Order: sequence, then C-alpha cells, then structure tokens
Amino acid sequence: MDTTPDRKRTQEFARKLFGFYTGGMLALLVQIGHQVGLFEAAAKGPGTSGEIAGRAGLDERYVREWLAAMATGGVVEYDAASHRFTLPPEHAACLTGTSSRNLAAGSQALPMLAKRLSSVIESFRRGGGVPYSDFRPDFTEAQDASWRLLYDGLLIKGFLPAVKGLPERLQDGIRVADLGCGTGHAVNLMAREYPASDFVGYDFGKKVGSSNPTLLEVISNPQIYGGPATEGLSGGNRPTAEGNGSAGRAS
Repeated sequence: MDTTPDRKRTQEFARKLFGFYTGGMLALLVQIGHQVGLFEAAAKGPGTSGEIAGRAGLDERYVREWLAAMATGGVVEYDAASHRFTLPPEHAACLTGTSSRNLAAGSQALPMLAKRLSSVIESFRRGGGVPYSDFRPDFTEAQDASWRLLYDGLLIKGFLPAVKGLPERLQDGIRVADLGCGTGHAVNLMAREYPASDFVGYDFGKKVGSSNPTLLEVISNPQIYGGPATEGLSGGNRPTAEGNGSAGRAS
C-alpha cells in the first residue's frame, strides 16, 4: 500500500487545521467585544479606532488591535482611505441587541472549557474524569448566556409549538419537569406563559441558581428544592412536593 501523502490533500488539511486555530482565537476576540461593548459601539456607524474606542469608553490602542483582527477575520470591514471600520448590519444582527439572533454570548464557551483543559488532559492519562462541580458556576453562566435570548425569542412561539398539541395542554394545565434546568430561565418563561400548569426544574449541584443570586430568575413565590442528588427550582405555579428535601421559599 502506498503511504506517500497526497500533496494536495495535505495542503487542504493544513489549511483546515489552521482554520481551527484561527477560529478559536477569533472566538476569544468575539468574547472580548461582547463583554466590553465593542460590537454595540461599532454598530452605531463607521468609525476610526479612536472613534469606536471613544463610543465604548475603552483604550484606543487595544481597540485598534481588536478591530484589525476583526477585519482580518471578516467580522468588520475596513476602508484604508478613511481609516474607518464598519460593522455590516447583517453582522450586527448576529452580534448585538436583545433578539434571539444575537449569538455573541456563545463565545463564552471556549474560554470556559479552556480553563478546565489541564484537568481533562490529566483524565486522559489517569482515567476518571472532571466532576461537574468543577465546571460551576461559569459553565452554568455560559449556558444561560448562550440560550437566554434564544429562549426569550423562540421557546414559547417556536420550540413548544413544534410538538403538536403541547401549547394547548400547557394552557389547560399539566405538570412539567425540566431536567437540567440550569438557571431555570426556561422554566420561568413557561410558568409565566402558562399559569395553569405546574413547573419544576432540576439540575446537579447543591447551589443551583443560588451561588450567584442574580442567575436565578424568580416569579411569584418560587420554591427551591434540595435533595441528596439534585437541587431544583420551581417556576412558581402551584409548586409541587417534588424534590424530596427541605423546601425554602425564595424572597
């Protein structure tokens, strides 16, 4: 069997591999832009690095480097004659605003996972694994950030109606359990929309929704249930007795 590498295939794969690396670095830069408000600043209109930095209240030198990388990655456009950078409206739709089209928060996943990389590598060598507790709370925060706007825009009007008859059953009143509820945002959205139904959410960890109180979305009199294996949070509509542990009323 001929094991001589095909030159063309080797080159194609090398380009693909470099694309992985480039994409990872750009994802980190998207996270920076998302966190410091650079996409919102750029969406206000074309501007030089100084103008965009001024809009965002940031250091121009850093913003200049960030914009150059964004231009190289095709996120923003650069006009050499005017030295201005432009965030196209089609790109701004995916990186700014409060609609479900804003995907910028998904950039949190890469740095969150990278923080645990050494532990995962060690698991490859020794077996075992990395416990879920070691990923908290920023795993939960990253998941919430990635899905919150999608749930806000699509859960009630898109996801639930995809199951024939489900919205009608929820309107009439049924019991719903959300297993792996994270911060409980989806549970609370459904509870607000369907007050006749009972909702309870469960997730691993004894501090779900409470390690950072701002993560826990609350509506009228939600219950937090603690059990030996999981801890859940109820959407608040006629809380059920599930949880098999002490129940505390959140204020």
